[in-house]
Amino acid sequence: MPTQQLDYFASLVSEDEHFPLTEAAIAVAQHSYPDLIVQHVFDELDLLADKVKHRVTHEMAGVQKLQILKNYFYKELGFGPNRNDYYDPNNSYLHSVIETRRGIPISLALIFMELGQQVGLNIKGVSFPNHFMMRLSLPQGEVIMDPLTGTSLSKQDLQEMLDPYLDAQGYRGEYQLPLSAFLRSSSPREILSRFLRNLKAIYTQQERWERLLGVQQRLVILLPDAIEEVRDRGLALAQLDYIRPAIEDMQRYIDNSTEASDIDEIKAQIAQLEQQHRLH
Repeated sequence: MPTQQLDYFASLVSEDEHFPLTEAAIAVAQHSYPDLIVQHVFDELDLLADKVKHRVTHEMAGVQKLQILKNYFYKELGFGPNRNDYYDPNNSYLHSVIETRRGIPISLALIFMELGQQVGLNIKGVSFPNHFMMRLSLPQGEVIMDPLTGTSLSKQDLQEMLDPYLDAQGYRGEYQLPLSAFLRSSSPREILSRFLRNLKAIYTQQERWERLLGVQQRLVILLPDAIEEVRDRGLALAQLDYIRPAIEDMQRYIDNSTEASDIDEIKAQIAQLEQQHRLH
């Protein structure tokens, strides 16, 4: 396992203050692209930013800056969704998205947010259910945007997108949460965890266990209190026949999750792995 890359990632996400979100998101790809040089990707982002910086001034209103940036990003550069293969993992890796101009909401948002910072727009990420959003506070009010197209969404649009989630989760009646509860700005750590969990879902679905392990290692580093990520790293290790570290992770989960609903299932997994280990 490439410990140097994991150490680098750990150094990036160790503190919440001055959390380098863009750099950490770029660095995630090193588990799949070990020769990737993060600074080279930043250089590409700077080139994109330089072209739009010349079009804005400090005196310009935020709404004007936003319109210029949206026109540049979506129309001139042609960033948008990969409709042909939405679940391609490369849609998440920022270096690939910059090259192909195709991504998913969260990867497109990260690039748009970075360019926004460089022209004086403090655009935030919003972990809206099933569709990552962007948020910008302007004197005229709050703007919520779809990262796939840059379209500004009304409260009615957002509520219509939210309703299926509320129905599926049973958040109705006395348990119903207001729309505003889902529109708060997310912290960089929350954004990066969602970013990684997207990749986790894709690699699990594709049964690409080596790639999944690389993602899982980073989730354990990013979320040290999320014991379920330790469990899932153990499950990935087991798929790759790393039996002893798999058992250690699963046992750590059991020791710290005495009331979890899947304890018996994980204990059975450990027993099966120990049997395999003895046979070897």
